[in-house]
Amino acid sequence: MKELNCLGDMCPLPLMKLMKIMKSKPHETVKIITDHSCSAENIRDYCKKRNLTLEEYEPISGVWELIISTYKV
Repeated sequence: MKELNCLGDMCPLPLMKLMKIMKSKPHETVKIITDHSCSAENIRDYCKKRNLTLEEYEPISGVWELIISTYKV
């Protein structure tokens, strides 16, 4: 699993990083850590449109861990 620490990265940078990985390694599972709600929302929309599996956690208030993969659970 590839982990991207996107704490402090403004929208749309976390989504762009995810898109780059998904393009080069389409079967990679990616964990993105972000502290911007708009970034989390954009990633949710991206996953829904592309039929990707998304697991989402908020371990600390205002910090999201998003795990994206191409397989369905």
